[in-house]
Order: sequence, then C-alpha cells, then structure tokens
Amino acid sequence: MPALYGHRFSSYTWKALIPLYANGTEFEFRDVDPGAPDGPANMDFVRKAHPAGKFPVLADGDATVIEATAIVEHLAVHHPGPAPLIPADPAEAAPARMMDRVFDNYVMGTAQLVVNAYIADAQNPDPQQLDLGRTGLLRAYRWLEGWLADHSLPPHVSLVTCAAAPALFYADWVERIPEDCPRVAALRAEILALPAVARCIDDARPYRHYFPLGAPDRD
Repeated sequence: MPALYGHRFSSYTWKALIPLYANGTEFEFRDVDPGAPDGPANMDFVRKAHPAGKFPVLADGDATVIEATAIVEHLAVHHPGPAPLIPADPAEAAPARMMDRVFDNYVMGTAQLVVNAYIADAQNPDPQQLDLGRTGLLRAYRWLEGWLADHSLPPHVSLVTCAAAPALFYADWVERIPEDCPRVAALRAEILALPAVARCIDDARPYRHYFPLGAPDRD
C-alpha cells in the first residue's frame, strides 16, 4: 500500500491527495505536522528522501517519488482508476502538462511570494514582495481568463485539476480573483465542489490558523 508523507494544509500535499481520493486508491497518510503522533519521524523521512526536505513524498513499494507532479504521474501509471489523470493522447497530454506548470509556477508560486513575506515578518512584510506577488497573480488570472476563452481543460480529475485546485484556493485568499476574470472564478468554484477537493478543504480546516495572512472566513 502506498504511503503519502505530507501536511493536510499544504497545497502540494493536496495536489497528491486529490488523485488518491478521486481514484479511491488505498493508501496511508503519514502526517508531518509536529503535533501528530509520528510527525517528527515522518518529517525525518521527508528530509532524507527529498534534496530540499520538502513534502509531499510518496513511498510505494520500492519506489520513493518526490515532487507533486511526479507523484500524480506515478499514480496515473501504477494506481489507475476512474480519473485518468493524464490524457491518453500525447497531443492532449502536452497542454495538460503545460497548464500544470502554469498553475504551480505562476499561480501558486506567485501567491507564495506574499505568503513568504508574511512568514519573514508578519508585522512588516516586504512591500516589494507583496507588490510582486499580487501584481503577478492579477497577471496570471488575466492570462488564464484569455486561455480559458479559447481552450478546454481535460475532464476532471486530471493533472490540471490537481494543480489548479490548491493553487486557485490559496491564491484567491492572497489576491481575490477580479470581476473581469469570470471564467477563472467559475473554474475555482467548479473545482472546489469536486468531492476529492472538498475532502482536502475539510481536512485542512483545523489548520487555517497557520495561514500567515490570516485565513478569510470563506473557502
């Protein structure tokens, strides 16, 4: 049985949990939260498994898989189910992988600039980092709005869903999706309603006080 090491409030842990939930894959969740019974030991495993000591990490038989995108790819091959995760047609798989990188790098990664500024100094976050993050998110939202007008995403639950769900969930907490991006807002609402994603949201509720900006009273 595969074991996933991660934290229930972590966006990239969500990315690995969503395909497991969507395909009904039996697995063991190994919590790295310091307050969890085996949290410190689980985090020790992560530090040894990942070159930067980051989670999630998937242990599956003889395979140890790091990086959330690679975990989704591994699950698609070794633990298939009703959610195909990766389009079978290579011509459709390439843009799916492209959008995975867009959501990770330019939505979640850009939101992280603001989060990191508050982690560094909650009372006086670096205004340059705040501006870079918030301006970058607005740019990403508007790019996505244009892309969604001309393209369709793979059916849920796919690699894109796994990346977009946590990215849009947390990015909207950092910088609200503006009214001139209705397609992006609709995508966020659609994805958050999926059972696999809703389960991640509910499981993460006890940890909302961890959010450095202060979690809003909404999903």
